[in-house]
Amino acid sequence: MQEILTAVTYPIVWLICTYALKMESGLAKLMISLTAAVLVYVLIGIRQSNNEKKEDKE
Repeated sequence: MQEILTAVTYPIVWLICTYALKMESGLAKLMISLTAAVLVYVLIGIRQSNNEKKEDKE
């Protein structure tokens, strides 16, 4: 699930940068899209880790 959401985040953010924000710099779109995808991956990992810790305590 984590990898799927990360893979979906990249093109969605790319399209947002292209059409909604009207960005023309390919490098800027690349950096923003990759950053968003990595951020989603890390946040989901942190959330899963916290859920596992809660389950271990119970």
